[in-house]
Amino acid sequence: MTPTPARLSARELQERLASGERLQLVDVREDQELEMARLNHPVLHLPLSRSQDWLPALPDSLDPTTPVVVLCHAGMRSWQFGCWLLEQQAHSEVWNLEGGIDAWSVDVDPSVPRY
Repeated sequence: MTPTPARLSARELQERLASGERLQLVDVREDQELEMARLNHPVLHLPLSRSQDWLPALPDSLDPTTPVVVLCHAGMRSWQFGCWLLEQQAHSEVWNLEGGIDAWSVDVDPSVPRY
């Protein structure tokens, strides 16, 4: 059976971040999407369209022992990247932000623009 990332709601992510839990946030959206709407937390920006640029350095960029939360606009690209991390990169704890940055805007922080 192919491993898939666990689901994480925007509110659950907010609670985990507020608790100080050590998480690696990975945003797989394009540059212009990140400029339009972003979390008020540090993220590792890995646009999927430019994977050839960042893929060689990925093992140095992500700690496989620290949980990873992947996000995109609505949750599909992040889910795909999360599956890939679990299958190909041996990360054991990967979560997908359900509904992506759009859900964050609706459920957590309405100051983050929706697009």
